[in-house]
Amino acid sequence: MAGLAARHLQALRRRDFLAGAALVDGRWVAGQERHRVLDPATGEGIADVARCTAAEMEVAIVAAERSFAAWRKLLPARRGAVLRAWAALMLEHAEELAILVTSEQGKPLAEARQEIAYGAGFLDWFAAEGERAYGETIPSHKPGSFLQVRMQPIGVAAAISPWNFPVAMITRKAGAALAAGCPMILKPALETPLSALALARLAEQAGLPPGVFQVLVGDPIELSQPLLKDARVRALSFTGSTQVGRLLLKGAAEGIKKVSLELGGHAPFLVFDDVDIGKAVKGAITAKFATSGQDCLAANRIYVQRGIYGAFVDAFAATMSQLKVGHGLEPTTDIGPMTKLSVAQKCRAQIDDATQRGARVFSPKQGTSLGPHFVAPTLLSDVTEEMLIAREETFGPVAAVLPFDSEEEGIARANSSEMGLAGYVYTDSLRRALRVSEQIECGMLGVNTVSFTGPPIPFGGWKQSGLGREGSRHGLAEYMELKYVCFGDLGD
Repeated sequence: MAGLAARHLQALRRRDFLAGAALVDGRWVAGQERHRVLDPATGEGIADVARCTAAEMEVAIVAAERSFAAWRKLLPARRGAVLRAWAALMLEHAEELAILVTSEQGKPLAEARQEIAYGAGFLDWFAAEGERAYGETIPSHKPGSFLQVRMQPIGVAAAISPWNFPVAMITRKAGAALAAGCPMILKPALETPLSALALARLAEQAGLPPGVFQVLVGDPIELSQPLLKDARVRALSFTGSTQVGRLLLKGAAEGIKKVSLELGGHAPFLVFDDVDIGKAVKGAITAKFATSGQDCLAANRIYVQRGIYGAFVDAFAATMSQLKVGHGLEPTTDIGPMTKLSVAQKCRAQIDDATQRGARVFSPKQGTSLGPHFVAPTLLSDVTEEMLIAREETFGPVAAVLPFDSEEEGIARANSSEMGLAGYVYTDSLRRALRVSEQIECGMLGVNTVSFTGPPIPFGGWKQSGLGREGSRHGLAEYMELKYVCFGDLGD
């Protein structure tokens, strides 16, 4: 496993993907300080990137403001053509981008490949959606007047992207902002900057003008402060923890910035006893272990109706035992390392807490030690609500299964969290599906499916899982302002 990522990276055709320079005002900046990027599977250094400063962020803001006037004046079709060219370049270099993602993030290469296609899809989607930023005409309530509502770009936008989907979460934000006519400044996660900088190389090649898309890597607090304080930055998009989201929202409040937040999840997965167990287990396994569990949509609380509880636990455990843990670049790997050591430590703490409180533990690979970032797939059954795993997002390959009796109880327990990003319901009753889907408190719900995301859908949560939406026409609106115009007497 040692050196596996380095060997793959050395074989990349695009050597500039490893140059590690930040993109500021159309210039590739090496930086006076460098940040070391690590392979989470081995802890080995795989690249160095520029560590930008607040002063460089100030330069980026000035450049973005300067580029705004020309970019917004381009016809939407012209902006869309650039976005489509960017998407085409992503697909042309899909394998190299996937290797970058797996090397720095850790997810299995097959999942990284899927992410590249998924991420390019957002650019294609918003390329077309930018041409459909329709306004409206209002029947006038004033004699002789003509009333119009326009959609106009808000101005300079900033994005702070996460490490679990280091490509798709960038294109989902940038695609919307750029299609709307807004320049975007991106600060990617320190753990996964290579993907972001490679995307910047392709964006430049696709024809994005200087200042329209910029990428700066560095300390999150240092680089976010200029974005929060500068009045020229009109919109901020963040994907990450609810704790950090609260701080950013507070910081943005002084400038009354438009803020989009996609925050933590604690998704309930309701399985009713009228459903085929095999179908429900297959869905739960996918919803729990995709991206090695490091997914805000992951099934965190799997509630199973008591009549099939035992059979479900047995089937889940048997399927889970087939999952292979290893380096993401190994072709048979299902579960890679946790990107951050703190995530692995939280998983182990939740397992220990549940065990001490009486949960049953099933983890046939738990004794296998590949390194501190690895957590073997683990099933905790007979979980109760006072256990940490029932109250906190796990963000790793640890599944908590809890029994419930009635439909009313299942809904109440599903809604008991302060989070409300996503949820899942498995039932073969159409009436129950309609009833339950109406009552679950979350922004996105899958009924008998765990595959429901994509460019056309409004991605976002209720309660403390966030504000605003990404993807869909609603995602475009996050970077636009409504302007109402009343025309009075226009003369002859």
